[in-house]
Amino acid sequence: MLLWLMELLKYLYHGFAVFQYITLRAILSTLTALFVALLLGPYVISRLARYKVGQVIRTDGPQSHFSKAGTPTMGGLLILISITVAVLLWGDLSNPYIWTVLIVTLGFGVIGGIDDYRKLVLKSSRGMASRWKFFWQSVLALLVLLYLYFTAKTPDETLLLIPFFKNIHIQLGWFYVVLGYFVIVGSSNAVNLTDGLDGLAILPTVMVAGALGIFAYVGGNYQFASYLKIPFVPGAGELTVFCTAAVGAGLGFLWFNTYPAQVFMGDMGSQGLGAMLGLMAVLVRQELVLLVMGGIFVLETVSVILQVASFKLTGKRIFRMAPIHHHFELKGWPEPRVIVRFWIITFILVLCGLATLKLR
Repeated sequence: MLLWLMELLKYLYHGFAVFQYITLRAILSTLTALFVALLLGPYVISRLARYKVGQVIRTDGPQSHFSKAGTPTMGGLLILISITVAVLLWGDLSNPYIWTVLIVTLGFGVIGGIDDYRKLVLKSSRGMASRWKFFWQSVLALLVLLYLYFTAKTPDETLLLIPFFKNIHIQLGWFYVVLGYFVIVGSSNAVNLTDGLDGLAILPTVMVAGALGIFAYVGGNYQFASYLKIPFVPGAGELTVFCTAAVGAGLGFLWFNTYPAQVFMGDMGSQGLGAMLGLMAVLVRQELVLLVMGGIFVLETVSVILQVASFKLTGKRIFRMAPIHHHFELKGWPEPRVIVRFWIITFILVLCGLATLKLR
């Protein structure tokens, strides 16, 4: 929105042309989302508390969590508002990728929000039925992926990039839709499973989003993409502004979500952010790198799958409790120790993912 205004103002003063640069708008997007989150945070938290949108604690979980009962949830609303404001202000709204990611982020956020509302406000123990949640996630993901597949302008946009190998690129064809579907829906639910401790999910999301912003910037620049031997995706550079908006919104939310949390993001935030990361990886052709950088999300998901499979097949549990962050808590790790160590692991994995840009 402001980019259009700056385009007009540059004819009055050439200095306004500086806003054409993605790097500057990415910085401004980060700061805008951060300040919006910090300014709106107290109001959103107070409103959630007034309407008694409070966290429900599992009785079989760690006893240290019992004190969190009633903590305002659905704080993902704050994140989604902050991202939307920053993107609409500083993004190039003529870029279809901006709208695609925004629709998916908000769409998955709405699905998660309905689930939160039914569980926390209507006091329905099941929330939205799993089959309906999965159905609407699938519909939204498939519609977006079919749109991207049929509007792809270059073969690079449907290539599968193999990390650490310079010349191995696989043309996916229709499998682009299949792979993208599992990445988007899987990422959404993986972040949702990780969101179980104060700040545990949001900072890894911030780090992965920041790294995907770097991939978007170099992948949208022909010279950089050619030099680094990665797929060149015209227009993908503008996604940097979206990624940095997510970084700013995430940091603003962490201000209130850090231990001990004043608010939780709920399914509204975790599913929206997870879908955003998945679609971003699909657009910049870094699906496999996302598995590396989001290793904590993968670990949390795999721990749940193994726990359920083991119990159904043998009647025994592998972990004391799943997802795995609860396992470490029940082993006696204080909650802040689990959180910070998972953050450190994510930081290392994100660096490994970024290293794939050059190590080929």
